[in-house]
Amino acid sequence: MIGWIIGGILVIVLIALVLWLVGIYNRFQSLKNSSEATLGQIRVAMKKRLDMINQLLGAVQSYASFEKETLEKVTKMRSGVGAAGPGDLNEIEAESRSILGRLFAVVESYPDLKTASVVSELTASIRSIEDEIGRQRYTFNNISQQYNTMCDTIPSNIVASAVHFSKLEYLEFEEEINEAPKIAF
Repeated sequence: MIGWIIGGILVIVLIALVLWLVGIYNRFQSLKNSSEATLGQIRVAMKKRLDMINQLLGAVQSYASFEKETLEKVTKMRSGVGAAGPGDLNEIEAESRSILGRLFAVVESYPDLKTASVVSELTASIRSIEDEIGRQRYTFNNISQQYNTMCDTIPSNIVASAVHFSKLEYLEFEEEINEAPKIAF
């Protein structure tokens, strides 16, 4: 009789342990899926931003001769955003901010262009997209931090190493592009 009780207790403890480990595994999967969804939202927002830059280029081209290379870069970046990982998004972020800065310098040089309704609407849209990208980056990095903390702390690190989970890469942007481009007219 005591053997059955001890056996039953061991079975209950074993079941509880398995359920606990499954819970930890599921938390990892949940965080991983959240990070992938957030990264997808960042890609969408960056594509929107590049579309707006492309439209803004079109509006500005009638006032100033803008380099063909700039338009080609925007088109190339836009096509690369969909498959970009966190490291690639960092590069696209840097390039698009550089182009945007040069574009706004051209807009500043032409007073008639600053007041054009198309340019005003596009710059307002870009400002909104900049805010969205910032929020999504913040969310992605917070999710990555939670995931990475689980990879480093006991007992979840045991589960992480058992199923070969590796840390998530943070979205890091160069210091000079930590601030959204100034869009002021």
